[in-house]
Amino acid sequence: MSMRRLPQGYQICGAAEEEIPDLIAIDLAAGQLFAGTGLLPEEALSDHVPADILRDAIALGHIHTVRDAKGRLAGFTLTSVRRTTLYLDQISVHPDHGRKGLGAALLERVAGEAKDRGLKTVMLSTFRDLPWNAPFYRRHGFRIVPPRKYETWMLQIEAAQAKQGLDVSKRCFMVRRLGIF
Repeated sequence: MSMRRLPQGYQICGAAEEEIPDLIAIDLAAGQLFAGTGLLPEEALSDHVPADILRDAIALGHIHTVRDAKGRLAGFTLTSVRRTTLYLDQISVHPDHGRKGLGAALLERVAGEAKDRGLKTVMLSTFRDLPWNAPFYRRHGFRIVPPRKYETWMLQIEAAQAKQGLDVSKRCFMVRRLGIF
């Protein structure tokens, strides 16, 4: 885990249940980056991770936050364990704190979490062509998983995304094997 990627004054730590409204606000603000891309249905831009999912994830230690020098939340990750993989369900950085390396530092924390849990890989689903999606993850050691290698849980995620109105033909799963970067 490379904390030196964080700008001075920022730190990564867990989250508390009383911070759920702040996590939702970050999720909503980060989602606005998709406005005008045509990749999300308009109603999805006002959608966020439900509070009960955030609450459960906090209890399980599956949320990591990045905070500024005053301790205010600037971004977070939401993860879940899928067999031998730590799945990155969500990574959101508030646009006011964007392009500072916070997303990269959060990715390193997720990789550290996976190693701590004895897992072999980190995986995610993302848009293939947006610069802050697949190209960003590729620069951080992730590789596209060919559809023929999708596991049942990946197909279930893809089906849920399609049901939410996402064009899954423009998305891909990516994996980072731990210990290889």
